[in-house]
Formats: sequence, structure tokens, C-alpha cells
Amino acid sequence: MDIKRAYRFRFYPTPEQEQILARTFGCARFAYNHMLRLRTDAWMQRQERIGYHESSAELTALKKQPEYAWLNEVSSVPVQQALRHLQTAFANFFAKRARYPQFKRKDGKQSAEYTTSAFKWDGQLLKLAKMAEPLAIRWSRQIPKAAKVTTVTVSKDTAGRYFVSLLCDDAVAAKHEVSGKVGIDLGLSHFAILSTGEKVAAPNTFRKNEAKLAKLQRRLAKKQKGSNRRAKAKLKVARLHAKIADSRRDFLHKLSTRLINENQVIAVESLSVSNMQKNRCLSKSIADAGWSDFVRQLEYKARWYGRDLVGIDKWFPSSKRCSDCGHTMPKMPLNVRQWTCPECGSIHDRDINAARNVLAAGLAVSAHGEAVSPVSL
Repeated sequence: MDIKRAYRFRFYPTPEQEQILARTFGCARFAYNHMLRLRTDAWMQRQERIGYHESSAELTALKKQPEYAWLNEVSSVPVQQALRHLQTAFANFFAKRARYPQFKRKDGKQSAEYTTSAFKWDGQLLKLAKMAEPLAIRWSRQIPKAAKVTTVTVSKDTAGRYFVSLLCDDAVAAKHEVSGKVGIDLGLSHFAILSTGEKVAAPNTFRKNEAKLAKLQRRLAKKQKGSNRRAKAKLKVARLHAKIADSRRDFLHKLSTRLINENQVIAVESLSVSNMQKNRCLSKSIADAGWSDFVRQLEYKARWYGRDLVGIDKWFPSSKRCSDCGHTMPKMPLNVRQWTCPECGSIHDRDINAARNVLAAGLAVSAHGEAVSPVSL
């Protein structure tokens, strides 16, 4: 199967490369924000629509003006790509897939995209335009020799770390079929409860660092704006946020990969996370769990490796139905964690019973040959 796959690595730029990247980030951000303002004003004042080609012509004219000559000091490719990203943002907005494009912040995440004409890649070393030396990349895994690198994206996060992402035309082979089948019930006290009876503990990455984060944020709030001490305090907060996000992402990838390797059919109950987060008592824990990202990973990994991922309707009474006889209880309050079926007398753990019902429903859908994917969480 031919796919687009991105390989992301951390790298450590030299002082000279840091300066070049800083200028490149600034020029790309300026082009994006300037053209966003131009397109917004054109519509609000004259009801005139400006597209990518008009924006590109305006950028060319802008570079010829003496006060904007600094735009020519960096590679033109990342600056031009910023206009393409702006066009994509407007396309997503008009298709109602996203909100109206927002201006990029100087103190936010920075990125620059290089196409094939602006970098050199020989399979071992990566050299970007306007740079004399290749990037010092920490290769955490090997890029397949058959993979063709088409785009390179360099980014700097708010914690001051540099990353490079290599987008490749790659191919993956379906994994050998296995006999395993599993239903998954997502929760908070346990992240995932499997139909096999296994309960996967929730990592609670945010909750474990919440007190420390609050302390750092209080210190940040007391620092004078614009001072060096405020910048240092802000960096500490950003680093802790990065640690939380990295820990959560690592957990989700390891769990999703294990489930894909061990099971041929995976059934997941679809949840309306946006509605669930309206509960102010649980919203922080729901956001900390990362259910949406977990299902997203299961979805693309199942597609890559020939597994069947089935989404079950969110109104399916998985918790109230007996997995042995099919009897459905009229009510099942959340505080009831164990219950006895009045029809067959089976004693059920609420979450394991729900996972078994999700698996049964998923197998029924697969048997009818219906291609059902999980609703976006």
C-alpha cells in the first residue's frame, strides 16, 4: 500500500543555523500574517476575494520594495509555502472543516516547509537551502531506502526544541492475519477496558503534573512582562507542557500499536467528546485521556496493516445489556460498577461487560460486510 508517511526527528542547530532558521521562521510568519490581513480587509471593505495567485503576486511586489528587502535574505520556498498553507486554511474554512484562519504568534510554535528544490538529502545527511552545513539530526530510527523524501518541515516548539519532519512517499505491507478480536470500552479511571478482561491503567499525565504546573504558572504570573526572568519562567512552563504531551503521545502509540499487532478485528464505541467535556467536573480528565488521538491512531494503523476497525454507535446500550443473555436494564447509574442480570443471574463488571458487548456488536457489523469506521471523537 502506497502511503504518505512523516518521520520526525529532533536536531540541534549550530548558532549560525539558529540565526538562519529564526529569520526564515520570521519571514514565513510575516508572509502568512500580511496576506491574511490583506485578504480579510479586501473582503470586509470591498467584498473582494483574493486567492493564492493574487497573494503570490503581492508577495513578489513586496520583495521589490526597499523596506521589505529582508524577505530576500532567506530561501524563497518556505515563504511561498506559507501562502499555500494560508490558502489551505481558507479552503478548510469555506468547507466548514475549520474556523477562520488566525494570525501566527511570534512566541508560538514556529515552522518552515522546504520542498525538493530547497534541500538536499542523500539518505544520511540533510542540508537546507542557505545553510553551509547539514543538520545535526538525532536519528532515532532509520528511514527506508525505498522511501522518497518529498517535503521537509523544520519546526521549533515553545519549549525551544528543534524538530525536522521528513514527509516520504512510502509503502507498507499488510501484517499477517491473526485470530485475535477485541472490544474496547474507553474510560477515565482505566483508560481502556478490553473484552479480554484486561484493564489498561490511565496514564493521567496532566493530573500527575498538575500541581507542579500550577506552581510554575503562578511564578510566571508574578514576573514583569518583557523581563528576562519572565522569559525563563515561561520556558519552564512550556517545557513541562511538552513533557506532558510527549508522555501522553508515547503511551497512546505503544497501546495502539500493541492492539493492532495482536488483533484482527477491533471494535470501539464512538463517543461525543465535545459534548462530554461540557461536564465541568470531568472535562479536565477527559481532555487528559486523549481518546480522540487514540482512535485516530487506531484508524490509520488499521488501514495501513490490514486490520478491521469498527465503530459502534454512541447510543448502543453497551453498559446496560447483559453480555450473556442480552437482557437490557432500564437504567444503569454511573455509580453502579458491578451488577447482576435479573434474567440469567450473571454477575458483571460494568466496564468489562460493556467491552464484550462492543465486541459482539462489532463482529455483527463485520459479518454483514459493512465498512464502518469510528465517528471522530
